[in-house]
Amino acid sequence: MKLKKPFKVLFFILLSTQVKAQLAIDAELRPRFEYRHGFKTLFPNNEDPAVFVSQRTRLNTNYEIDRLSFYLSLQDVRIWGDVPQLNSSDKNGVGIHQAWGKIKLDPTFFLKVGRQEIIYDDHRIFGDVGWAQQARSHDAARVEYNNAGLKIDLGFAFNQSDENLTGNTLTTPGTYKSIQYLWAHNEWNKFSASFLFLNNGLQFIDDINSNNNQTRYSQTLGTHLNYKANNLKLTSNLYYQFGKDIANNDLNAYLISLEGNYKIAAKSTLGLGVELISGNDNGSPSNQENKAFTPLYGTNHKFNGLMDYFYVGNHTNSVGLLDIYANAKVALNEKSNVNIALHNFSAAAEIGPNSEKQLGTELDIVYAYKLQKEIGISGGYSHLFASQGMETIKGNFDGNINNWGWIMLTINPILFSNKE
Repeated sequence: MKLKKPFKVLFFILLSTQVKAQLAIDAELRPRFEYRHGFKTLFPNNEDPAVFVSQRTRLNTNYEIDRLSFYLSLQDVRIWGDVPQLNSSDKNGVGIHQAWGKIKLDPTFFLKVGRQEIIYDDHRIFGDVGWAQQARSHDAARVEYNNAGLKIDLGFAFNQSDENLTGNTLTTPGTYKSIQYLWAHNEWNKFSASFLFLNNGLQFIDDINSNNNQTRYSQTLGTHLNYKANNLKLTSNLYYQFGKDIANNDLNAYLISLEGNYKIAAKSTLGLGVELISGNDNGSPSNQENKAFTPLYGTNHKFNGLMDYFYVGNHTNSVGLLDIYANAKVALNEKSNVNIALHNFSAAAEIGPNSEKQLGTELDIVYAYKLQKEIGISGGYSHLFASQGMETIKGNFDGNINNWGWIMLTINPILFSNKE
């Protein structure tokens, strides 16, 4: 105990001797209660709803000096009760969510290397998936250019399962083999535009002949557009996918969206939107052609309803989606607001000869309250009114109620900062 004071003195001496250095340490504690009765898929007969509490805990350190920025984010993700009491070890343990260094090469060029979140525009193709307790990060390197409103990023990643002596076959599930991308963004007076080209390589493994193992590449090309005038904001996404999918089918797919939001008060808006995501007739590729668009590494929970029926671990290479929606964000006071969204879903392609395209309607309600700067609480309720088309693609005709509710507490204290 007597050693604590000398260490504290030494710590602050080191900080004071580097007057240009800035250090900030913050933390996050985020437990979330969920009730699932038809979340992601239609609820079957003779089953109980799922009820649990998940929790994310993070410790974040950001250090900046001269031409270097260094960021480290340690993370623990757990379900309350997934480890027995008096257990000698954790189920998941503490992991590294982010660990990167950013080097200033000159006033306009930067090099960022390490495990990092990759986020662009509205998170449609690249996002952090912040709703998921584990979130998403990439082991990557990128060169950044930033000058007078023009931003250009070149990104690279190459994944391997181990330090092998021979061979380059990736056996890690749920990730890509390699990616290379170019993102450019510019802003004008009322208009901004982004351009993205992504070369996405997935590992194919031939279980019979390992000599046929190869990386199969698809390409995503598109733009994200924003226009602001007075109280109106228009946003559009236009993307096209081509190349090869993991099954070596030719890709020919697209995503088109348009959303308009109108500010009715200082912190309140009304919005209308439509998104069309191409898909395959009968729910699967045919004639070695895949017409189903995949949003890849986006924050898909943010789009197409909060109950995650589409593109959150499901609905890939399927019948696509037409999502027509309305939303409202209303500020109740300085500390609280409510978001309401209504989605109408239908298939973009034919489901089958005996099925309608209509998939259903979803209502999402989210309330958020800021107790103080470091403490917030939010909760939501969602209800899916499934149509016959949804029952067909899910293979469930039980006709049960499908709803989902959650409450989340977020605590974000700043533990230390010498930033002015």
